[in-house]
Amino acid sequence: MSETKIALVTGANKGIGYEIAAGLGALGYRVGVGARDEARRETAVEKLRAAGVDAFGVPLDVTRDQSVTDAADLIERQAGRLDVLVNNAGVSGETGPGWVQDPTTLDLDMVRTVVETNVIGVIRVTNAMLPLLQRSASPRIVNVSSAVASLTRQADPDIEIGPIMAAYSPSKSFLNAVTVQYARQFAGTNILINAACPGLVATDFTGFQGPRTPEQGAATAIRLAALPDGGPTGSFFEDDGVIPW
Repeated sequence: MSETKIALVTGANKGIGYEIAAGLGALGYRVGVGARDEARRETAVEKLRAAGVDAFGVPLDVTRDQSVTDAADLIERQAGRLDVLVNNAGVSGETGPGWVQDPTTLDLDMVRTVVETNVIGVIRVTNAMLPLLQRSASPRIVNVSSAVASLTRQADPDIEIGPIMAAYSPSKSFLNAVTVQYARQFAGTNILINAACPGLVATDFTGFQGPRTPEQGAATAIRLAALPDGGPTGSFFEDDGVIPW
């Protein structure tokens, strides 16, 4: 009987992150529910356990060094290794009417906050978890991105990409670029690292606007987390396949 695989999902107390945790749990993974808010985290863990998932809470604020270090220590004690890391936690930053972030009027502190969570937080968590991932036979890292990160799509006037989001969209482009750098660093190893686009999902993140359910939004990340050995790395995926950078 093979060992149970261990996964950590950041921002897993609600929305897409919760459904990624639920989907991995349904595949038999033991899932660490990473979240800042204690009450929401424990509610999510209880809900997952009621659905038959082997879940445990991981107090985790991706913007704080000590919180991330403590999370790695907790997983070390709980499981001794990590097979899957899904960097899902993210923020959009404040928007104006129509969900617009006008580049000419951006609040720079807001931009810093978005980058701190969406990019630096991912680097912080990934590097803290790497020693645990490197103990796995088949480590997988999935960074939850967005189609609005695609420079190819953003620059094509014939593609409808949604409102201008001059802080959020570039933060996800930055995340994609970081994903490629990690994939290059671990090329030829058993660590597979990819970015996933969930699509426009109806969650509180989007004001519950969007045609997709959280379960549908979680599907690509779950698939990438469960890739077989020899699968793709350093790529950007949505339901229908690869998204151009």
